[in-house]
Amino acid sequence: MWSRAPGPSRRLPRRPEVTTDNPSRTPESTAFRTAIDVVRGVEPRIADAIGAEIEDQRASLKLIASENYASPAVLLAMGNWFSDKYAEGTIGRRFYAGCRNVDTVEAIAAEHARELFGAQHAYVQPHSGIDANLVAFWAVLAQRVELPALERAGVRQVNDLSEEDWERLRKALGDQRMLGMSLDAGGHLTHGFRPNISGKMFHQRSYGTDPETGLLDYDAVRAAAREFRPLILIAGYSAYPRRVNFRIMREIADEVGATLMVDMAHFAGLVAGKVLTGDFDPVPHAQIVTTTTHKSLRGPRGGMVLCDDSLADQVDRGCPMVLGGPLPHVMAAKAVALAEARQPAFQDYAQRVVDNAQSLADGLTRRGARLVTGGTDNHLVLLDVSGYGLTGRQAEGALLDAGIVTNRNAIPRDPNGAWYTSGIRLGTPALTTRGLTADGFDEVAELIDTVLSRTTPGTAKSGKPSKATYVLAEGVAKEVADRSADLLAKHPLYPQVDLG
Repeated sequence: MWSRAPGPSRRLPRRPEVTTDNPSRTPESTAFRTAIDVVRGVEPRIADAIGAEIEDQRASLKLIASENYASPAVLLAMGNWFSDKYAEGTIGRRFYAGCRNVDTVEAIAAEHARELFGAQHAYVQPHSGIDANLVAFWAVLAQRVELPALERAGVRQVNDLSEEDWERLRKALGDQRMLGMSLDAGGHLTHGFRPNISGKMFHQRSYGTDPETGLLDYDAVRAAAREFRPLILIAGYSAYPRRVNFRIMREIADEVGATLMVDMAHFAGLVAGKVLTGDFDPVPHAQIVTTTTHKSLRGPRGGMVLCDDSLADQVDRGCPMVLGGPLPHVMAAKAVALAEARQPAFQDYAQRVVDNAQSLADGLTRRGARLVTGGTDNHLVLLDVSGYGLTGRQAEGALLDAGIVTNRNAIPRDPNGAWYTSGIRLGTPALTTRGLTADGFDEVAELIDTVLSRTTPGTAKSGKPSKATYVLAEGVAKEVADRSADLLAKHPLYPQVDLG
């Protein structure tokens, strides 16, 4: 049995007030300037790229739903001596000596995660969302398939199995079923689809959305689960603009004997910020929940697993089961971000993310745009650009030319497939972090409509219609970029950081 030391109980620190009267003298400016100067002494081109990146981000109208802006404290927490440590194992049970400070960092991050989400157990080692999902998949497989096989064989671990029993177990582990949301309905590649390793692990089927409304049809999910009898029922999405009722999803899972797993990577910040509560908060309903720590949670790039106590021991075996050595410096940054999310201001931020998404959706609809499901309940808007006569790839490119950063995305039953697509996914977390309000997002809707309504499809070199090329009317890119710059100037990014 691997032991888990509880995190120390600590009073959350007050965040210092940020003053921007003279940003060149702030501690953040000093820290980042010094860091870049140190890098410049070794490889000036990298220092230049770092400086160019913050300028690009400051100048861009970023609407990528999966991106955000981490605080200076989170960013600085990633650049430290913890980067030099190997710490395979978990708290109190490492395969390397000298990890007491890593234990402290991991325990604090896990403590914040448990308290923030009301989870029984938190595992903060995963490096990414797919890593978190793999840990979750194999924790469920270990609990539901491997442990019963060990009990039948009368042994404690897989190394004690006979060759015959081991081969029988390996086949059983590779012969399990998963049911999740289809890609075109808003699901994610890591939910059992063939190009991803999850699709090579599981026999997968998908549930979709109502063809008329685009909304999740729980009766159809129930029927699919009854027919397919999955081991794991996955809820969660990357491009579905509505809430999911996790109480109903748990009822469906229990009815067919499935484990309910929720991937809340996109909307974790809305759960942390208490915007999604009750039936729409996955943590009280799912046996296991995965997430990234960036996106709407506004932390460093990384992953995390929350679960009930029945799965805690298996989840804690994420290393060596799936993961290699954890990244202690990133866990430190996760701890800082989770501490920030426990502050009252984060709840206000999360509510503004949703309010701003609704303002963006309303603004687009008033200007004649077509939205999948007709609107949004969360942080993202899915725009059907076929109404403008464009593919998603054409729309994405035209918007980028005007300084508006989005990503193309498939819509339900998309005739253009997953590469060219018919949709554009828009998200509000990043610009909300910059301070944009509902009025600002209405202006963003106008800028988007201006670009798309003045873009026409291009032609291929052969002279045939192209799904990739486009023609943006002369002067539009500069006009919209100038208006974007005026809007962004009112909401500076990292105002406390002046690189000189």
